[in-house]
Amino acid sequence: MTARPLPLALAFLVPAAALPAAGRPDDVPKGEVTKHTFAASKVFPGTTRTYWVYVPAQYDGKTPACVYVNQDGIQYKAPEVFDRLIHEKKMPATVGVFVTPGVVPPLSPDALPRFNRSYEYDGLGDAYARFLLDELLPEVEKRKTADGRPIALSKKGNDRAIGGASSGAICAFTAAWERPDAFTRVFSAVGTYVGLRGGNDYPTLVRKFEPRPIRVFLQDGENDLNIYGGDWWMANQEMERALTFAGYEVAHSWDKGKHSGDEATKIFPEAMEYLWKGWPEPVQAGKGSQQLQQLLIPGEGWQLVGDGYKFTEGPATNAQGEVFFNDVGAAKTYKVGPDGKPAVWLDDSKRGDGQRFGPDGRLYSNAGSQLLAWDASGKSAVIADGFRGNDLVVRHDGGVYLTDPFTKPGNSAVWYVSPKGEKKVVDTGLNFANGITLSPDQSLLYVDDLRSHWVYSYQVQPDGSLAQKQKFYHLHVPDTADDSGADGLRTDRDGRLWVATRLGLQVCDQAGRVNCIIPTPNRTVSNLTFGGPDSDVVYATCGDKVYKRKVRVKGADHAEAPIKPKAPQL
Repeated sequence: MTARPLPLALAFLVPAAALPAAGRPDDVPKGEVTKHTFAASKVFPGTTRTYWVYVPAQYDGKTPACVYVNQDGIQYKAPEVFDRLIHEKKMPATVGVFVTPGVVPPLSPDALPRFNRSYEYDGLGDAYARFLLDELLPEVEKRKTADGRPIALSKKGNDRAIGGASSGAICAFTAAWERPDAFTRVFSAVGTYVGLRGGNDYPTLVRKFEPRPIRVFLQDGENDLNIYGGDWWMANQEMERALTFAGYEVAHSWDKGKHSGDEATKIFPEAMEYLWKGWPEPVQAGKGSQQLQQLLIPGEGWQLVGDGYKFTEGPATNAQGEVFFNDVGAAKTYKVGPDGKPAVWLDDSKRGDGQRFGPDGRLYSNAGSQLLAWDASGKSAVIADGFRGNDLVVRHDGGVYLTDPFTKPGNSAVWYVSPKGEKKVVDTGLNFANGITLSPDQSLLYVDDLRSHWVYSYQVQPDGSLAQKQKFYHLHVPDTADDSGADGLRTDRDGRLWVATRLGLQVCDQAGRVNCIIPTPNRTVSNLTFGGPDSDVVYATCGDKVYKRKVRVKGADHAEAPIKPKAPQL
């Protein structure tokens, strides 16, 4: 009888007992390996899985141990390799957690289980990282060694590595990519960075995102898979080139192997030495692309401005560089004072949402069905009404453009209010018109559609009407969402468009291409503005928090005279 090959989805589920002996020297202390079952996941409800825990002989039961997590159970003779490398002080005392993918058991013997491997491993997003961090690793810490020592695991990302093969490899990379605070060292064997569930996007995302502190070891062979989902050999090389381009610490081992764990087993000790080299010195983030370097200042990260709000929106900057923002849920407007701390400026903002300062120094705000203008004393005047405005931008001549996504759901309106207060609809048809801004020369109007991946571009006509409408800016959408969630918009003086999205701030060139993605500490970023005396500090409203970050570029103030930026490189 001819043996049937394992399906691809099960090819890397190798029971620990099936692994050949590693030839461990007699003088190397042997760690302890125990086997367990976990069936209480809320992230992946209904699943059950097996996991093994390796505890090195050097673990003292007191000091939190470093951690290595491996998908698809025990592979690469890992316990024997760890025994030797820990003994030789080539890696720290590390607890290994080797876990299989989840399976939803059938309700009857006549039905198949649901195999969760591709769903859990190939999909992008933070679900699997949450499963590890919130469920499995805390479960491991409930256990004790054979001699009664508690198992304490380090919570520091610099003390944690994660690895796997095939889909387990991309799963490992995704966990570190989504949570570099929790995993900084990645072993990837014959990684599935292809078009199964969006993994083929990684080389592009790696090039565009602000780099994270991740060190990666890649292994693949010339005879790896080339099937409907893509070419594994080419995809792994593309990943290596993208990581190198972005300045990551990355090493690789290319061979002539097939889609199996054979070659990975040979180089696993070398990979572990590379991933743990220099520990406990932290893994460093790369420098990023030239475009990112033109924007970001080394060592300047996000700083918390304020928190504890219900929902922040409408950051706006006056001529002096002072920043105001709304807590929409509490109907209050805050001003960031000279000490950098927010203080209530309006006790009742009339539930103001999007807002901008005009050339007359007043703060224009969409509040319910009215467009209000607040003077320095906190008194408001009604400029126009009859719409439910969301966001807005004020031109240098006092004309106002605003979005109204609520009056006709699925057919949003863009309004223009002239300096004389005359109003008219200048566009319709967007699913959910949201953020709005002007180019630095004020010749183009930009409006994003929250429920798509587009930002529209219009040419502004002398009478305030719009022409030449195009779906112009193409935004990235996270794998876990159906749209980009595009919200607030701003332009800098060089003509770049900054877009608040589900992925953070996506920064586009004038030709409509996303050059950079800058994550915010809380990715629920609703809006942004450029503030400070030199207009070179980005303020971002992120749910219940507001953050700021100094950058190399300066924001365009549309209440001032238009400025013409340089033409883009096409």
